[in-house]
This record gives sequence, C-alpha cells and structure tokens, in this order.
Amino acid sequence: METLKVKKMRENAVLPTRASEGAAGLDLYACLDEPVTIEPRGLYKIPTGIAIELPGKNTVGLIFARSGLGVKHGITLPNAVGVIDSDYRGELQVGITNCSDKPYTIQPGERCAQLVVMPVLLPVLEETDELGETARGAGGFGSTGKREIQK
Repeated sequence: METLKVKKMRENAVLPTRASEGAAGLDLYACLDEPVTIEPRGLYKIPTGIAIELPGKNTVGLIFARSGLGVKHGITLPNAVGVIDSDYRGELQVGITNCSDKPYTIQPGERCAQLVVMPVLLPVLEETDELGETARGAGGFGSTGKREIQK
C-alpha cells in the first residue's frame, strides 16, 4: 500500500477524506477564515491549508473539480485539471472559476475539489525524423467522424 503524507500548513486545515471506500479521489477542503463569493467568470485561488508528499517520483497528484459543484453551480477549475508534481511541497491551492451567471459562496471547511494520485511515466525524449504509421495518421480534431448511437 502506498502512503500519501499530508502536512497541515494552517491550524484550521482539514485533512483530505475519501467519501466512500471505492472513491478514486480524496476530497479537498477550503481552508478559509471567512466565506468567499465566487463571482460569475471570476478566477480565484482557494487555499486548502495542506501540503503533501506523494509516494514517489513516478506519481502525480491531479486536482479535479467536484462534479456536484460543477453540475449544480457551475463551479469548476479554470485549467481543467491541476497538476501537483512529485517534488512540490508547498500548500495546495485550488484554482476555481464560476461558469454560471450566479455568484456562489464557498464556506470555510467546504469540500471544494478532489485529489487523485496516479502513476506517471517519465520517458526519455528521443528526437527522430520518423514516427510509426497508424491508420489514423495525422488526422486531428473530429477526424474519426461522428458515430451513430445504437438504440
């Protein structure tokens, strides 16, 4: 079993929790002294009050939005996913934006995001003049076509 070391950086920090036995992510909590209103299209950094030590250099911490906040209130991450490198030891901050047209207030201690720890490959780069051929080739955005949904 891997170990994720967590250090409280602020007195009122809440350690991450797993909502259920099978949950992939650990809930991160807003470490605030007072509520913060997230205005429509505003960009905010919400402190968590914690720092972490990932299990090793071949792991990464990924911060994702909470689906309930996103679907119900339009609260999400402006960069889609926050990346925590294995050698980072500072306080985790959650970048948050409001995609809705209504303000949303985050309360102190509210679950504001989730942290997923995953393995990461660290390949050696090799410059080349040739890449292997595939059926798709260089086809990009939308090149595989729209598929019909089977009913």
